[in-house]
Amino acid sequence: MKKVLCLALGLAMSLSLLAACSGGSSASPSPSASAPAPSASAPAESGLTTVEAGKLHMSTNAAFPPYEMTDDSGNIVGIDAEIAAAIAEKLGLELQIDDMDFDGALAAPQSGKSDIVMAGVTVNEERQLVLDFTETYANGVQKVIVAEGSDITMENLGEQQIGTQKGTTGNILTTDEFGEDHVIAYDDAIAAVQALNNGQIDCVVIDSAVADNLVEANPGLTTLDTDYANEEYAIGVAKGNTALLDAINTALQELIDDGTVQSIIDKYIPTDGTAADEAGTTDEAGATDEAGATDGAEADTAA
Repeated sequence: MKKVLCLALGLAMSLSLLAACSGGSSASPSPSASAPAPSASAPAESGLTTVEAGKLHMSTNAAFPPYEMTDDSGNIVGIDAEIAAAIAEKLGLELQIDDMDFDGALAAPQSGKSDIVMAGVTVNEERQLVLDFTETYANGVQKVIVAEGSDITMENLGEQQIGTQKGTTGNILTTDEFGEDHVIAYDDAIAAVQALNNGQIDCVVIDSAVADNLVEANPGLTTLDTDYANEEYAIGVAKGNTALLDAINTALQELIDDGTVQSIIDKYIPTDGTAADEAGTTDEAGATDEAGATDGAEADTAA
């Protein structure tokens, strides 16, 4: 009788243990089922958080030669494009350049549409409120483009109708100094020069390298001997993305130290002052080339 009771008790305990094990297994979720799918903004292998994993998105306005422009194949080229490509390579990321108007390019990192903005961007207090900036990688000078034989000088500049590129330093400085009634902002530098050729404005204030390219491509234009302003260009990054900012600064400094940045600048802005090949010239039909050469009789740009 004792043997029977012992066997019965042992059997009951075994069944109880089996039930407990079975219940625990079915209640536990699979680790893979609960893991979230990777997002587009997941950190890259380098540990950097970018808009798209494995890529570095750069917003720009590709109508600002020689810093950014479009070649005959539709590719965005120029000083900023090449420096950005070199930085992306050092970070182990693929560069993706997104072309848009200048204001949109500045806003893109803030809204999460790009990682950086490079468009001949000058650092100022207003922009520092919404963007963090790298160290300077190029120095820019604002020049005044006028028609050959013009009587415009720095002394009477405030009496003229001045064309600028929307959102640029030239636009900000001239508007602050001379007022909105004397300054017309265009979507890009090429449109401003078209307006000058058409007689809609008296002059254009723009970065010196851009001015030199546009003057070279548009016979009948020249620049004043005196510079309007001096500035420094830097890369804008979304406010607070310190890891990306530090990584870009490190890569940028290495590229400055080994001469890469200067060699890129020299490629597009030769030391003898001649315009780079990308500037192009006006053909007989008056078509607009990459640097913005235009036939003033045919172009009709609204102010």
